[in-house]
Amino acid sequence: MPERTDWEAKARGLLRAEMARQQVTYASLVEKLAEIGVKEDERNLRNKVSRGKFTAAFMLACLEAMEVQHLRLD
Repeated sequence: MPERTDWEAKARGLLRAEMARQQVTYASLVEKLAEIGVKEDERNLRNKVSRGKFTAAFMLACLEAMEVQHLRLD
């Protein structure tokens, strides 16, 4: 299995941090994504986030679904 790159780890950390700040669970994020037209099930969402292997578009959809206005990169 290939190693997780630093960029994948950073993307994973940023998304998880925003989920924690917004107090959003994977189940509630699935619902929020569905509201904006993104179909995802909880198992696949957990896998994507834990691997850190997702597109920038997917990350933006998650941030939009959580109504994140500002992203902390540190």
